[in-house]
Amino acid sequence: MTNYTKIYNANIITPSGFLKDGILIIADGKIAEIGTKNITIENAKEIDAGGKYVSPGFIDMHVHGGGGHDFMDNTLEAFLTIANTHAKYGTTALMPTTLSCEKQDLLTTLAIYEKANAINTGGADFVGIHIEGPYFAMSQKGAQDPRYIRNPDPAEYQEILAASKHIKRWSAAPELPGTIEFGQFLQKNNVLAAIAHTDAIYEEVVEAFEIGFTHATHFYSCMSGVSRRNAFRYAGAIEAAYLLDDMTVEIIVDGVHLPAPLLKLIYKIKGADHTALITDAMRGAGMPEGPSKLGSLKDGLEVIIEDGVAKLPDRTAFAGSVATADRLVRNMIKLADISLFDTIKMASTTPAKILKINDSKGELVVGKDADIVVFDQDINVQTTIVKGNVVYSKEKIEI
Repeated sequence: MTNYTKIYNANIITPSGFLKDGILIIADGKIAEIGTKNITIENAKEIDAGGKYVSPGFIDMHVHGGGGHDFMDNTLEAFLTIANTHAKYGTTALMPTTLSCEKQDLLTTLAIYEKANAINTGGADFVGIHIEGPYFAMSQKGAQDPRYIRNPDPAEYQEILAASKHIKRWSAAPELPGTIEFGQFLQKNNVLAAIAHTDAIYEEVVEAFEIGFTHATHFYSCMSGVSRRNAFRYAGAIEAAYLLDDMTVEIIVDGVHLPAPLLKLIYKIKGADHTALITDAMRGAGMPEGPSKLGSLKDGLEVIIEDGVAKLPDRTAFAGSVATADRLVRNMIKLADISLFDTIKMASTTPAKILKINDSKGELVVGKDADIVVFDQDINVQTTIVKGNVVYSKEKIEI
């Protein structure tokens, strides 16, 4: 027997624009119909959107934690709590992200992902693992633990990739010895290679781009710009990402990591089709301000959360985001003066395309997963639906 859900009285955000007084029908977790004609379906669950926006769910392709947990705590509770926490803010799919660490800790994270993925039904969907590090430039380490930063080791990364079919993305510095060979190996294994924590000059990024490094991780953060070497100026990774038309970028729109002028510049040059919004959230997302820890509870970095961001204890640098996806959307509209339509594209459609999951996610289209978020004009999330199941509702839904 088919399970139907009908969402009505909705302002639906479709790929072609807004559909007012819209009706959306879900059948067994997929979008079955979108239109304006009211359809009576016997025994269907009904959700009155109350004139609010009905949008494709937000896809967070770079997130470390939330709700007081980090994926590198390496517990099922951590994985499931993070998925549930971010679902409350409109995220319907997310990519668990690691930090630079010992190889065995990473292998444990991969094993826990496998178990958590099988039982994750109450929160945002997991769409693969993102390994961030440990192959980074020490000069651009940011809040990554310097004890674990190293150059690419073929024996190590081949063992790691053989350990899990769920690794879908890996971020590294393209200028390191061995990174080009590493990128070629990722390409052969259908893993998205991304530049990150890098001091590369333009020419090094171009070389990496040509063998598969097509994405820039948390653009601007821990990334080289124009520099002088022996009196000569060189363009850096930032300029390369702008000049390479087909390179995609992701940005932390927490209102702290990037000021409004840079948000506007990124949008002006890269556009909504090449820009994804990410939280890069650590365990403090969805939690009160105060002391916290970046990375695993076992040996993570002590930080303090204040002013809507995580900082090093001496407050000399940021140490991670505590954003949630609704905040990204709200900030992109208010700070950068971007339309809701293009902002939703950056929060949903573009990350789906970058991750190559757009055959099933990222847009409200018949046949795709019923990953849906309902929010008001201030982007306050009312309801989150993942594959047709209501995983969060601000108010009790009458069915």
